Amino acid sequence: MAHSLNRDPLPAASVPADRLNRPALDSDEVMQARADLAACFRFADRLGMHEGICNHFSAMVPGHDDLFLVNPYGYAFREVTASKLLICDFHGNVVQGEGEPEATAFYIHARLHGNVPRARAAFHTHMPYATALTMVEGDPLVFAGQTALKFYGRTVVDNDYNGLALDEREGDRIAASVGDADIVFMKHHGVMVLGRTIAEAWDDLYYLERACEVQCLALSTGREIVPVSREIAEATARQMREGDAESARLHLASLRRTLDREEPDYRS
Repeated sequence: MAHSLNRDPLPAASVPADRLNRPALDSDEVMQARADLAACFRFADRLGMHEGICNHFSAMVPGHDDLFLVNPYGYAFREVTASKLLICDFHGNVVQGEGEPEATAFYIHARLHGNVPRARAAFHTHMPYATALTMVEGDPLVFAGQTALKFYGRTVVDNDYNGLALDEREGDRIAASVGDADIVFMKHHGVMVLGRTIAEAWDDLYYLERACEVQCLALSTGREIVPVSREIAEATARQMREGDAESARLHLASLRRTLDREEPDYRS
């Protein structure tokens, strides 16, 4: 299902005059981002959010608005390390790293980051419970459980499934579907989670799958799901969002402590 990019890179745009004043690609900040993103891959694997050598996480390189980190084609999530991550530009050039991005990873993530600048991190998976809800009638997520309320007012459904994203046009179409949302349910496909930071993207990805899992369990009873009232849903969502950034930071730190003990090679 995964595809090689198999194309000549587009000519890079002229280098901005301020490029020399940006953080180096081996700065402490960039190395921190590499390790954080690698930790997300490892835990996504542990939690069954992976799918072979498909699916991709990306994050903008700290201090740069035209370069992003992404996993290389051909590696499972459990194999990803900080140093294996590629740095790519929006033209298909691998600026740092060995290998190339998977084709759909490039076409989706380059266009998302280029067209939606607030998306400093973009996590795309076919994680089972969230993906299952993209395959049924109606809105995928019902705001009936407390965990689901974290996403109240933050989701959108991309109903126009067009097969694999193997060109810029499809990447641009997906980016245009985002609007003001942080969570995109991609009909018949999977989900895209956008975040201001790697930690916030991970936190949303994790809790989204938990919310979808609980909803699938509730649906399996054959009984009707009862949504929370709009007033309570709005108030609870505001409460959750007030502490989201710090909670996400601590959540990612907890993952890294676990991996430091059990899989320290993720940092290599």
